[in-house]
Amino acid sequence: MGVLQRIVETAKAAPKRIVLCEAQDPRVLEAAIRAQRDRIAQVILVGDPAQAAATATGHGLDLSGITIIDPATSPASERYAQQLHRLREKKGMTLQQAQQAITQPLCYANIMLQTGDADGSVAGAIHTTADVVRTALQVVGAKASPGSIVSSFFLMIFEHDHHPTQGGMIFSDCGLVIDPDAPQLARIALDSAKSAKALLGEDARIAMLSFSTLGSAQHINVTKVQQATTLVRQAQPHLLIDGEVQLDAAIIPDIASRKLSESQIHGRANVLIFPDLNAGNIGYKLAERLGGAIAIGPLLQGLNKPANDLSRGCSADDVYNVIAVTCVQAQQQQQAGTAELSPVSASQ
Repeated sequence: MGVLQRIVETAKAAPKRIVLCEAQDPRVLEAAIRAQRDRIAQVILVGDPAQAAATATGHGLDLSGITIIDPATSPASERYAQQLHRLREKKGMTLQQAQQAITQPLCYANIMLQTGDADGSVAGAIHTTADVVRTALQVVGAKASPGSIVSSFFLMIFEHDHHPTQGGMIFSDCGLVIDPDAPQLARIALDSAKSAKALLGEDARIAMLSFSTLGSAQHINVTKVQQATTLVRQAQPHLLIDGEVQLDAAIIPDIASRKLSESQIHGRANVLIFPDLNAGNIGYKLAERLGGAIAIGPLLQGLNKPANDLSRGCSADDVYNVIAVTCVQAQQQQQAGTAELSPVSASQ
């Protein structure tokens, strides 16, 4: 069974409440209808019901059975405003400002998640990544563990004959942290290892990418990756990790055998950690647009609850896939009883 199908089947086993706040977008509506029909999630739309209905009618979509909440008329809005005020009062937010903020579907969806009235949220078809992440940080909140950082990753699916690596991979960070320092890069790697375990159903094999392999070049950017690799090994000695390493040695076993005599992953990386956002963003788009890989995300890690982003260039299929991933993340988080993720069963 392929990675995506396994994720979908896992979502179906225990559908979670996933809230979508861009009810005026036909891609979001199409994905919501499919997700509800396929029973991968209990979908909640937040927005203007009349506008959503008009968009659905204009695109031949049937919203029957889909819950649509209008923040302007919802009886929960005042309770949510009071909760938002409590969360943001120390930052200077007044109750009146909270009441106004709750009328915005993105904020409303996130407070639903924060209060436990939803299990995960998906946004970004219309909103910018900056808006999605800022709202999630302010409302849902980041993990309180030492050194925590909110970062993003793409679940990349390689399934064509020309792909030397078949299956799924985690690419991180490709959408959020512009220039992480060594401790931040190490934290991104550690969080990405958990994401790999949860979504790929296998142990992480991490490659800390660079233009250098084990000191073949000398530069401050190389040193950063070397330091980050050391920090990961100190934090989790059991993890399989190579670094610093060039991309070809990370994913091609023959090249790894020549360049890395003591490799831990042997050219079979399933987690690629890019040294900065330039490399990560370019790398995933090359794999997607020229290599034909399926890119799902950007998905967020480091938050208290699953709140995922979308590319504004997303398709309805992309939204559907992110709904499924968000459901699985919510399942794993609830099963663990903490923000730690556990693996999807490979037998599903």
